[in-house]
Amino acid sequence: MRIVTGGIRYHVEICGKGFPLVMLHGFTGDSSTWTTFCERLGKHSRLIIPDIIGHGKTESPEAAGRYRMEEAAQDLISILDELQIEQIDLLGYSMGGRLALSFACLYPERVRKLILESASPGLESEDERKQRRMKDAELAHFIIDKEIKEFVEYWENVPLFSTMKRLPEKVQGKVREQRLNNSPIGLANSLLGMGTGSQPSWWGQLNKLACEVLLITGEEDLKFCRIAEKMHKELKHSSLVTIAQCGHTIHVEEPEKFGTIVSDFLSNTNKGGIYSGS
Repeated sequence: MRIVTGGIRYHVEICGKGFPLVMLHGFTGDSSTWTTFCERLGKHSRLIIPDIIGHGKTESPEAAGRYRMEEAAQDLISILDELQIEQIDLLGYSMGGRLALSFACLYPERVRKLILESASPGLESEDERKQRRMKDAELAHFIIDKEIKEFVEYWENVPLFSTMKRLPEKVQGKVREQRLNNSPIGLANSLLGMGTGSQPSWWGQLNKLACEVLLITGEEDLKFCRIAEKMHKELKHSSLVTIAQCGHTIHVEEPEKFGTIVSDFLSNTNKGGIYSGS
């Protein structure tokens, strides 16, 4: 369905029944990232799956300022209000995880449970943020100057996604095809407006979050394992699950395990730790 907020037409997929679970994809993703979970998670949750601004079938405005993290969070509020949903469970992967955490910090009363997959609260120092903004700007220019195909080829070969090379070619091809469907201006402005260097740092807000939080990482994604461990120490009510023999994109690399862990958390049976079962 289409929902207009702040002058932007958002594409939103909805499936399942139960307490609302909003699912936010990562950079270069779209709602199809999560629709494969409709059967499993839709048994106990009503899944609300938007294409984040600049991605998928949601519009990609020309002004990078419209992509600011705070505005994206406000857009989510408008979507929930349109759907007459007061409180949600919220799941986000990578960029979507940063948006999910931003939303929880800005509108804590709207979040019952928070699930962050391979995500961070941003960068702590202004110098780190400045350096990251410069890198994001370079990548944004690359996206605009080159064809989307050339950018996607570059993106799928960054070290962060190295473990995806172990997946069947059919799965890799599906991810590639989905990425190619994105708008170059949307991806570039997403980096400029809500990249890690542009968003607020939420490290100082973590100990104020009252909701239950589940942190999920892949054990081979060492950078985000360290970030999650540090977040786990700051959060009041959190559990940390690390998936054995897995990298950054857990929901793609180990979808069955990922679905089980999310379901267990939403039903209060998740205990954290290293997960290697099926």
